Amino acid sequence: MRMRKKPNLSARMERCGRMLISDPKSMRGRWRELFPAARALWLEIGCGKGRFSTEMAERNPDVMYIALERVPDAMIVGMERCQARELSNIFFVDGDAALLRDYFAPGEADLLFINFCDPWPGVKHARRRLTHEQFLILYRGVLREGGQIHFKSDNRDLFEWSLFQFPKAGFSLSEVTRDLHGGGVQGVMTDYEEKFHLMGTPINRCVGTREPMDPEPEFKPIVGPVSRPKAEKME
Repeated sequence: MRMRKKPNLSARMERCGRMLISDPKSMRGRWRELFPAARALWLEIGCGKGRFSTEMAERNPDVMYIALERVPDAMIVGMERCQARELSNIFFVDGDAALLRDYFAPGEADLLFINFCDPWPGVKHARRRLTHEQFLILYRGVLREGGQIHFKSDNRDLFEWSLFQFPKAGFSLSEVTRDLHGGGVQGVMTDYEEKFHLMGTPINRCVGTREPMDPEPEFKPIVGPVSRPKAEKME
């Protein structure tokens, strides 16, 4: 299912222009200049309509939050949510996850969120999954030592496969659960997550922590289309 085109998108984006970073490459190594008081920089890959981003930024006013999204028609909803709440610690990027090392300097990010990414079923599409070993190595290049990836998915096959990818890329695993909300809602939900939780679908979650590797794994630039936000985050 594709995202419906939003009416007056250009005008709406312009009204939210303060929080839109149109040239993320120019900000490489300089992100904290936008919010000097930040104690940390958190990054979400594929923020969709931004419910998770908005609530996380609101709950953590001393953190600088960067929401990356490839579909402007989805992203504008998140931007308007943040503007309505007058949040000043969140910025949006219309960008590609495969280019993160062009957007961020080594060690610039403290925490990275991957919520309900496209599972890309089928072996031939495995390299497009945002938790493929090469993507995880890509993230190593922007996360500080000890930085974390928080990953959530409703797709059990993707989740189990991903658990084998994290160690290969130098991430230790913790907080692994296959029923995150089994004992009650935990943390901030995405719109999609709430919908499927109410349907009784178990939510899988884990945390990957960046550990030292010697030598550092070789990063091979990712070419071709990569995962876009799942239909879940769209109308």
